[in-house]
Amino acid sequence: MNNLSKRSYIVAAVFAVVGLIYAIDLFRLQVLDSDYKQYATNNVLREVVQYPARGLIYDRNGELIVYNKTAYDLMITPREVEEFDTLLLCNLLDITVPDLEAGIQKAKKYSRYKPSVLIKQISPENFALLQEKLYKFKGFHSQTRTLREYTHPVAAHVLGYVGEVSANDIKKDTYYKPGDYIGQSGVERTYEDQLRGVKGVKKYMVDVHNRIQGSYLNGKEDKPAEIGKNLVSTVDIDLQVYAEKLFQNKKGAVVAIEPKTGEILAMLSAPTYDPGLLVGRVRGANFNHLQNDTLMPLFDRALQARYPPGSTFKPFNILIGLQEGAINTSTRVECYGTSSQPIRCTHNHISPASVVDAVRESCNPFLWSTFRNSINKFPTTAEGFAAWSEYVRRFGIGDQVSEEFYNENPGLRPTVDYYNQKFNGTWWRALTVRSLAIGQGELGTTPLQMANAAAILANKGYYYPPHIIKDVENDTLRSRISVKHETGIEAKHFEPVYEGMRQVTIARLNRFVPGISYCGKTGTIQNNQGIDHGAYIAFAPEEDPKIAICVYVEHSKWGASYAAPMASLLIEKYLNDSIADNRIIYEKQMMDAVLTDPHNPELAD
Repeated sequence: MNNLSKRSYIVAAVFAVVGLIYAIDLFRLQVLDSDYKQYATNNVLREVVQYPARGLIYDRNGELIVYNKTAYDLMITPREVEEFDTLLLCNLLDITVPDLEAGIQKAKKYSRYKPSVLIKQISPENFALLQEKLYKFKGFHSQTRTLREYTHPVAAHVLGYVGEVSANDIKKDTYYKPGDYIGQSGVERTYEDQLRGVKGVKKYMVDVHNRIQGSYLNGKEDKPAEIGKNLVSTVDIDLQVYAEKLFQNKKGAVVAIEPKTGEILAMLSAPTYDPGLLVGRVRGANFNHLQNDTLMPLFDRALQARYPPGSTFKPFNILIGLQEGAINTSTRVECYGTSSQPIRCTHNHISPASVVDAVRESCNPFLWSTFRNSINKFPTTAEGFAAWSEYVRRFGIGDQVSEEFYNENPGLRPTVDYYNQKFNGTWWRALTVRSLAIGQGELGTTPLQMANAAAILANKGYYYPPHIIKDVENDTLRSRISVKHETGIEAKHFEPVYEGMRQVTIARLNRFVPGISYCGKTGTIQNNQGIDHGAYIAFAPEEDPKIAICVYVEHSKWGASYAAPMASLLIEKYLNDSIADNRIIYEKQMMDAVLTDPHNPELAD
């Protein structure tokens, strides 16, 4: 065999070996290696997300209050776009040419071959016009989404709103992708996991230009979206609507609770807004308008405003005194009206005053005496005040009373450490902090806390955490909303307080609600920014309470002027389902009152 032949065999052998190696490697990649197979598959597939409808929300009586309506996103795949009538598309979408051009450039920057959102949340009405002409715009297609819709334009702060996810939301939860929606506030935020459902997916075969050629494997690997869970709220929507009518042109809050369960019947922050304003493409402009409104309609006063409780706190100071033995039903305290010291009374009344008299007349000297004795019965001021502060904590003040409200202000309840720091370690005593005796000073409560405190009165010493949702579809909430919180006040001590509150309602306020006996306490809250605020707490019926309520009306001067009458109307509406004929004029006076001016000359002294 000559050298040439040998070389030929060697070259052939080398080629054979190389060919075998390539064949083995190709077999491994195409048959044995699943990563390559997946890569190849992904290059011919397009996964289209199927967005689930959010869960519905009902009121306590089964009336639908939040549902969904279809909306559409206009998608664009830049590679597929052909020359089109720019002005026509802009007119159909109600946008400007520069906005359209900017959107197309953004889509190209993202990908020329993959679809992305050009215009979000197009209403069904506008989309109907677009759909008729969509065939003229190659490279454009639609994607179905859902938006929230409301049966009543109320309960904006309670229900909350939905908005697009932020980068931080995506970082916290990998479920979300850019362009997804998430609950931003209220029930929508607190119950986001239950309401959002689970996204589905449809897989399509696409060509090299990413154009859909058909369903992948006849849909065998498609995953349908799972609709969000429905919620049943504790809200009575009729009472909520009525409360918002009463609070037109006013600032303040209402919280009404069913005492035996902690279920919130109505919760309002005023001024409020139509929740529909924060839905769809108009949301951004409307949000900015609301945010810049000087009356602060986005601020949730029911949960976040911290007011001194004023005289509405007096029944609780008396209960502490009775429980601690600092006073009893035979205790009498001299009151010299406006000449009283160290805290003067607001008016002259029967003296010496008993417990019942003190509640009815809101007697400051009696409350000061009770507060002082409650603290001074202990060996030291620190021990006495610590005991007093602990009772206040058990009344739900100074701590969040519900896990359901992420933005609940805990209020302010001073402690021994608080005053030690405030007074720089120097000696202080009951006289130093005497304003606490009448619900002023370093004491701050939210309307939610005071409504809960009214429920404690109604229950004679206990409460269940206030909550706004009573049932989640195929789920349970009982474990955390059925925890009973005791205050440590014996039931017998509530009787004289009840009697005083009953007399407040009958003798002083003359706010008769037909067929209903109820107990209430007014409060006037000092305000150094203008006219004082008015407050009122109450529960009814006295013999078997079905509703406990707190009403705050800013700049209304006295609790008896507007807060108490409005509370009586809300109680009547809830228990009787209507307002008696002889109170219609009275109702109109409350609805027509305009109290947004902190320096209203009609109320100023």
